[in-house]
Amino acid sequence: MTRAGARAPALSRVHTADLSSAQRNEIRAMLVAAFEQDFSDDDWDHALGGLHVICRIGDTVVGHAAVVQRQVHVGARVHRIGYVEAVAVSADAQRQGIGGLLMASVEEIVVAAYDFGALAASSAGLALYRGRGWQTWAGSLLVAGPDGSAMTPDDAGAVMVFGEAIESGSVDLRASLTADTRRGDPW
Repeated sequence: MTRAGARAPALSRVHTADLSSAQRNEIRAMLVAAFEQDFSDDDWDHALGGLHVICRIGDTVVGHAAVVQRQVHVGARVHRIGYVEAVAVSADAQRQGIGGLLMASVEEIVVAAYDFGALAASSAGLALYRGRGWQTWAGSLLVAGPDGSAMTPDDAGAVMVFGEAIESGSVDLRASLTADTRRGDPW
């Protein structure tokens, strides 16, 4: 969906290892601007090490999402999931369907390679994710640390999941969901 005369958005998928320093800098600058300067070094670190879905219009990065592997426990069972990070569209490219294009590509990656997908939704992203079939995790959210697991009640209602295991009901959304420890936001 582009305005008359505007160039069509083009998507690419690139592993972090294949991004040049200039590309990483361009993506990060777009993310910092899109998140209105509320995008930390930890947020950037969380987006590295997996596949980046990058949307360009012409030579300009206007959208980004990353899928990185994380290990989670649903109750006592361990799952390898595609965790979605750093989803953003630049302010001047919003409301053109780019968020949907990014998420469609992310969802293809999740379905092809992981038990299911998960993400922590901002209030601005909730409608997009819900509209695409992502479901809110209903159980308790925990983070495994060196001294055991700790609850993360501030994240209740923000963690969303997607995939065949979710749709089929083989993953109980009311069970506890425990993620690995990392710097910055746990989810």
